[in-house]
Amino acid sequence: MPDVIRKAAFALTASLALLATACTGQSGSAANDDASKDTTINFWHAWSAPSEVKAVQSLIAGFEKEHPNIHVNVVGNMTDDKINQALRAGGDKAPDVISSFTTNNVGKFCSSGALVDLNPFFKKSGIDPEATFPKAMNEYTQFDGNRCAAPLLGDAYGLYYNKTAFAKAGIKNPPRTWSEFEADAKKLTIAKGDSYAQLGFMPNYHGWESTTEHYFGQFSPTYFDSSGKSNVAKDPAFTAGFTLQKKLVDELGGFQKLEKFRSTLGDEWGPKHPFQTGQVAMQLDGEWRLGMATDAKPDFEIGVAPLPVPDDQADQYGKGYITGTIAGIAANSKKQNAAWELVKYMTTDTDAVVNFSNAIHNVPSTLAALKSPKLKYDPRFKTFLDIAANPDSTTTPASINGGVYLVTIQQFGYDYESGKTKDLKSGLAATAKQIDTDIAQAK
Repeated sequence: MPDVIRKAAFALTASLALLATACTGQSGSAANDDASKDTTINFWHAWSAPSEVKAVQSLIAGFEKEHPNIHVNVVGNMTDDKINQALRAGGDKAPDVISSFTTNNVGKFCSSGALVDLNPFFKKSGIDPEATFPKAMNEYTQFDGNRCAAPLLGDAYGLYYNKTAFAKAGIKNPPRTWSEFEADAKKLTIAKGDSYAQLGFMPNYHGWESTTEHYFGQFSPTYFDSSGKSNVAKDPAFTAGFTLQKKLVDELGGFQKLEKFRSTLGDEWGPKHPFQTGQVAMQLDGEWRLGMATDAKPDFEIGVAPLPVPDDQADQYGKGYITGTIAGIAANSKKQNAAWELVKYMTTDTDAVVNFSNAIHNVPSTLAALKSPKLKYDPRFKTFLDIAANPDSTTTPASINGGVYLVTIQQFGYDYESGKTKDLKSGLAATAKQIDTDIAQAK
């Protein structure tokens, strides 16, 4: 998640509505071009920061060096909205290859036919995706057996902690279990009048990256049962996740007091982020925060560790929530074999993945790249490499209506933590019913 665009995409904006109308339905119709002939393909991506744009240019230059007959016309700063309009319209200027920050939209991309199934391409090239990509990344690039995308770098979520504050509080190591996390959060909280001089952790779901899916990744929930129905009301992982988060909210001062304090704090993308200023001692965040926090030059030492796990899953400490960028081939492209050469290079060539990771400081998206000696990183960054490679790490499954079900769960989280909804059991049942209704209407 390198910039604000990724944040906006992950927040599930209006792109979902456009995806619903992007049903090109031409999968496999044009995969008969000769990729050995001289040709030009269009690649649309969402990166916009100068350093990221430069990294993409370098990635494409490496591809063109290996494939001198395939020329790539690169178009950057493209949101899912713009991409889907182009996929729907088609034509010579439309993308042949796209990349998107929004893994939550994979279900829509696959079910609508906007992107082709890559399984035949992987098979033709003799590449086994399950042996190539980390488990969670392999999962979030497919829907109902249709692998319409491939991972193109990733994001892993962990725990940032203020080592100086830990030492002052007499805490020697980062918490490994939820009960240790709860105890540390309380010990690190220092009152100041009716507010805080230092808050151990901001537990509220509005607290930057502390969304329900990021929290619940540590509980390893099953979002849907085998029939595709919402499992939110049945899987005890959800009950445990909501219960423990609400308990922490109450123990750290209550929802209203925490929200009042949060309203005084800096935003997520500026130098005044409350972890970086020392106002919050622990922060749930992705790998990109390390560079941002270091650049802010805080007056304390930054520590990085995996997020704690529920006490009954202590043996799985080291896992985390995984998401990332995806790449795919447009169904209406007339140059799908040439497009596949680019997708294959960007997503499976170890050196290409490593170099791109080094350039934009995201997590590599192949198992080989995660172990490459050519990776260059702050030693603390290895925490995120290990989380990405951990087979117990989780993601959120693709759905036919994108991430709408996650928005529904998050909304319930707001209602429950604030006390607006008091009965957890009935609230989860209503949430599950709403999710099932939304999915039925999307089919």
